[in-house]
Amino acid sequence: MARPNVSRRAVLAGALATVGAAACTSTSSGAAAGGGRLLLRGPALPGGQRADVLLDQGKIAAIGGAAADAEEVDLNGYLLLPSGVEAHAHLDKAFLARRVPNPTGDLQGAIEVMPALAPTMTDEDVRDRASRGIELAVRHGYTAIRTHVDTTESSGTRALAVMLDLRQRYADIADIQVVAFAGTISGVAGAPARALLDEGLRMGADVVGGLPYADPDPAAAVREYLAAAREYDRMVDLHTDETTDPSVLSLRELIAETARTGMGGRVAASHCVSLGQQDPGTAELIAKQAAGAGVAVITLPQTNLYLQGRDSGTRVPRALTAIDALRRAGAVLAAGGDNWRDPFNAVGRADPFEIAALLVAAGHLDIPAAYAAVSDQARAVLNLPPVTLRPGDPAELLAIRATDLDEAVAGATEDRVVIHQGRLVARTQVTTTLTRAS
Repeated sequence: MARPNVSRRAVLAGALATVGAAACTSTSSGAAAGGGRLLLRGPALPGGQRADVLLDQGKIAAIGGAAADAEEVDLNGYLLLPSGVEAHAHLDKAFLARRVPNPTGDLQGAIEVMPALAPTMTDEDVRDRASRGIELAVRHGYTAIRTHVDTTESSGTRALAVMLDLRQRYADIADIQVVAFAGTISGVAGAPARALLDEGLRMGADVVGGLPYADPDPAAAVREYLAAAREYDRMVDLHTDETTDPSVLSLRELIAETARTGMGGRVAASHCVSLGQQDPGTAELIAKQAAGAGVAVITLPQTNLYLQGRDSGTRVPRALTAIDALRRAGAVLAAGGDNWRDPFNAVGRADPFEIAALLVAAGHLDIPAAYAAVSDQARAVLNLPPVTLRPGDPAELLAIRATDLDEAVAGATEDRVVIHQGRLVARTQVTTTLTRAS
């Protein structure tokens, strides 16, 4: 059934504060349910000023001024931001960690245990776990999610069908893009994978996905993926070079094929870990080529920090892409959470502030750039219109109880208000009680 607001399960789950409990509530009142006029009263804006913000018909109608006929939400004490955008998730795998442990903790170990999980991943199981993930993400401030879904010979299109259904069922609280994540696709041996990818795209998948660096012929694989995208008029998001081995660099083929086909602005390369292991000159050159061709890069700090570098002992690689080089080159650089509590990543809160904080700590970004990677830059990757908190912008917003962005990212309180299409879709309120000795 369609959900007009966050489900009862999300409401009852709530959130835990450091001390005390957080009550998570949804809204079913007129403006929230109908997308009418909504006045956000008194939030702080990123520039530091405070102003009422009027929302109407899914857009920001005005900053400042009165609106006597609008329903009001009191946001005094909150910071208003563009909402988070999860640029790379795997909702079909979310919350599988406890079923089968990853014995080595690395990428290969995760891949090897997945077949043992397959029999437990029924349609209903995928639906339940993915729904839990969507609701958790929305509660934390994501109003758009791109999720990769295995569409391979071993998995078929069953999970994809479930996710396409959830895309529709949750459209009232989040924009969901579904990626058909195909297997080895090059040559004669890759024909079945291409057929499955075609099937997934005909079913309605929004994005072509795949794993070219693991293909016997990465360049041919890239050509196939982009050919499918052109045939069905889809975007592309490929798992690219998820290894600290500097000799693996299929990103070059993806950049070249994107430039050749003129698909710039519709192609993303996720992970790109090996780019961060190149010498500075090579990293700078490839970053400039990516920017010139219009290939966006999505870094996934939590999962890659978890999976990579386990055999190094000392001098452990940071396992991130070449963040500085890409930013200097002007490439679109977004960030995502990737896996949420499955064999590929034992943790993950589905929280934009968690990923932003990791980009500060491990990627050495300043806080505004880190939050931009999980909001503005991620919106660009998903080809969503920008949100700059100006009249006319989409009303895709996240308010968090904080005085400024530094406090929001560092503290990441669960006390949040989430707006999608101009509607209040989730609110979590935190109450903390400290009991001192008398």
